[in-house]
Amino acid sequence: MLPYRLLLFCFLSSGFLIAQVNSRNLPMDTMIVTQGQVRIKGAAVPYEVTAGVQPVYDDSGKVTAGLQYTYYRRTDSEDPNRPLLISFNGGPGSASVWMHLAYTGPKVLTIDEEGYPVQPYGISDNPYSVLDLTDIVYVNPVNTGFSRMAPGADREQFFGVNQDIKYLSDWLSNWVSRHDRWRSPKFLIGESYGTTRVSGLALELQEQAWMYLNGVILVSPTEIGIERAGIVESANQLPYFAAAAWYHKRLPDDLQSMELEPMLAEVEAYARDEFLPALASGMDLTEERRREVAEAAARYSGLDAQQWLDNNLMPTTAYFWKNLLRGEEAGDFTVGRLDSRYKGIDAQAGGDRPDYNSELTSWLHSFTPAINYYLREELGFRTDLQYNMFGSVYPWDRSGDRTGYNLRQAMAQNPYLHVMIQSGYFDGATNYYDAKYTLWHLDPSGRMRDRLSFKGYESGHMMYLRRPDLETANDDVREFIRNALPGDKPARY
Repeated sequence: MLPYRLLLFCFLSSGFLIAQVNSRNLPMDTMIVTQGQVRIKGAAVPYEVTAGVQPVYDDSGKVTAGLQYTYYRRTDSEDPNRPLLISFNGGPGSASVWMHLAYTGPKVLTIDEEGYPVQPYGISDNPYSVLDLTDIVYVNPVNTGFSRMAPGADREQFFGVNQDIKYLSDWLSNWVSRHDRWRSPKFLIGESYGTTRVSGLALELQEQAWMYLNGVILVSPTEIGIERAGIVESANQLPYFAAAAWYHKRLPDDLQSMELEPMLAEVEAYARDEFLPALASGMDLTEERRREVAEAAARYSGLDAQQWLDNNLMPTTAYFWKNLLRGEEAGDFTVGRLDSRYKGIDAQAGGDRPDYNSELTSWLHSFTPAINYYLREELGFRTDLQYNMFGSVYPWDRSGDRTGYNLRQAMAQNPYLHVMIQSGYFDGATNYYDAKYTLWHLDPSGRMRDRLSFKGYESGHMMYLRRPDLETANDDVREFIRNALPGDKPARY
């Protein structure tokens, strides 16, 4: 049996520190500290990295779980007001590996310029990391990464929208106290389901931990409880269809010759001003008008008009992924769900949905060896536990999701709080136009418009995998943090 708090350090020839934590029983309270240096924008940035585990407590003070985190702190800065970026991924059962080893941190995967895996597997320095400006902590919620429940703990206290927010709020408050970060301006960044998580945490931290944030970054956001089902959801898919079709050169010549964003502006206007009202008409739409709408949707999507008519003008995304590149001329490929730049091969060309997610298999190909190598061999977090890229968190209680409305309330209560959305145009799971719609309805009054912003990229769900977007997206995060630092301005309206 391992001791409750494990700090068994040994020196390597490099001078780094590692600890042996070999066991399938996670030590619930431990830290392993190493040193590193990275060049960001040409300047050397020395840092300390802590691979740790911190307990989750219930209301009686009993340990119910241990969350594994990785914390990067710049060591040549003594500024007590240096920003802190707290990073979550999604799933909801997904580990923090994705943004940790591919986006904001000082290390990135060995992949090609477009994000495809290459061998030999490995990592390299990230010259665009935001560590020059802000310290960063990557958090694995329960059952993701190496994080685990304590023996006998009740699953229901962790696995739901509001349960997740409640225990993470308490855990973060404790983490900030342990690491002396109360004076730091604090920012949350979440990807995919992580956007639901950080949206809810913004208000929970204010009301239950009295911790006020400066910024929340939503990367490839979910609906965060803001309703857009039915015809709105169907109409909102058209700009994404256009983006993916443009990438695969399936649009008419006049659209294909345009730059992506101006072309999408045209499709967005059609989706909002003509396509959505047409869908709202339902059976009252005349046959002539129905045919006109099908022809326009075909022009913007790469599907033909008959396919639109056969699907009552509302083909599903799965149908689109299966059929965009169907046919001998297009190669009979499928396209990816989370990133439609990726192509797959199905057992048969027919059918209504792809056999597998071509982009996800590609990502797991490169991320899984990288995180296991990095944590175990470079940071010395030796354990017999499996690193859960996707953990067992189901059934997940999705009831009572008001996270978007809670984020708006947190902004209203806190004049310092800014929000930025980052989306890839080729993401078919959390599409960029849905993200814009969420932004518009986050504050329908428009009175906080100056604290809300959107950034789009020519890539998919994890837009940072494409090398040009890795640089641009990090620059956008850096600019967002700088703009959200108020200086001497008081928090008042």
